[in-house]
Amino acid sequence: MRIVEIASSLGLLLATHAKPCAGAASDLDILAGQHVIYSFPTSSTPPAQLVQLTKAGLVGGVILFGENVDAKTAAAMDTLRQAYAASPAPALLKKTTGVADAKFFISTDQEGGQVRRMKGEEPKLSPKQMGASADPAAAGKAGGAGAAATLKKFNNNANLAPVLGVYREAGDFLDYYGRSFGNSSAAVAAAAVPFIKAQQAAGVAATAKHFPGLGAASHDANTDTGPVTLEQSLDEIRSIDEAPYVGAIAAGVELVMMSWAVYPALDGRPAGLSNKWVQDELRGRLGFTGVTITDAMEAGSLKGFGGAEETAKLAAAAGMDLLLASGRNVTQGDTIRKAVVSGIQSGRLSRAQFDEATKRIAAMRSKLWA
Repeated sequence: MRIVEIASSLGLLLATHAKPCAGAASDLDILAGQHVIYSFPTSSTPPAQLVQLTKAGLVGGVILFGENVDAKTAAAMDTLRQAYAASPAPALLKKTTGVADAKFFISTDQEGGQVRRMKGEEPKLSPKQMGASADPAAAGKAGGAGAAATLKKFNNNANLAPVLGVYREAGDFLDYYGRSFGNSSAAVAAAAVPFIKAQQAAGVAATAKHFPGLGAASHDANTDTGPVTLEQSLDEIRSIDEAPYVGAIAAGVELVMMSWAVYPALDGRPAGLSNKWVQDELRGRLGFTGVTITDAMEAGSLKGFGGAEETAKLAAAAGMDLLLASGRNVTQGDTIRKAVVSGIQSGRLSRAQFDEATKRIAAMRSKLWA
C-alpha cells in the first residue's frame, strides 16, 4: 500500500470515530451524508430544511424531477452548491479521502424522448429512435452531448442515464416508452456507449442502468410499484443483458444503477440488495470499479424487506455506494443517512466497505464539470 493510501485510510478511520462538537454534525454523520441522494417536492426552490442540512455538511447530492425544473432551477442549484461549499464536507472529504475537489452531486433522468425531466430539451430523440437510426453511434453521441448540454444549462452535473436494457418484445416495459436502444446487446451497446462517452467528455457523469437488466420485464412489470421477478437463466442474463455493460465499463462509465428486480438465477433478493449481484457479478466478474447507486429507495418492490432504515442498511451491506432517496421528501434522505450511521456504529455495516465507497464517491464527484 502506498503512503498516500495509508494516510487516506487512516483519515477515514479517524473520521469515523471522531466525536461531534457541540451543535455540529459528527464526521461520521457528514461522511454518511455523502452516500445519500436527497430529493424535494413542489418547485425548484429547495426547502429550508434541505439548505440547512447541506450547510451542515449532511447532504452530498440531490435528484431533480419535473416539478423541480423551471426558469429558476439553475439559480436554485447554485444556492445548494454554495451551501455545500460553505459546509464542513469538502474539507472533510479532502482530509479523509485525499480528493481535493469533490463537487456537489446534482442529478436527474434525462434519457431522451418521453423520459426527460427538462421537457422540450435535448435529447429529443428517444433511445429507441437513436438505436434505430441509420447511424446509431452518431445518434448516441449526439444524444449524450445533448443531454450534457441540457443538464449544464440547469446546473446539473450527473445524468441517471442511459438505460442499457435489451428489450425482448415490442411494447414491453422498456420498449413501450422507447427507453431501450434496441432488442439485441449489440444494438444497445452501439448507441449507448457513444452516449456515455460524449456525456462524460462534457463533465456530466453517466449512469448505466438497471443492472443486470430490465429488458425481459413485461409491460406491467414495474419495480416502482411492486415486486418483479425475472426468471431468465444466468447464461441468458450474462450473454444478453449484461453484455452492454461490458462496453460501458470499458468506456469508463462513472456510475451503475442496480435493478430492484429479483433474478432467482443468482439470488432471491432484489439485485440492489444482493451482494452476489453487486460484489460478485458487477464488481468481481465484470470488473466495475466505479460508483454503485440504488434505484428509488421508496420503490414498491422493497416493501417486503422492511422500512426505510432497514432497506438502507440492506442496500449498503450489499455494496451500494449511493442510496437514492427519491420520494420528494427531505426527511426520507435524512432517515436513510441516520440509518447508515447507526449501522456503522453498531457494527452491522462494514466500516472498511463504507470507507472504500466514500473514496469512490469523492473521486467520481471530483470529475464533474461544476
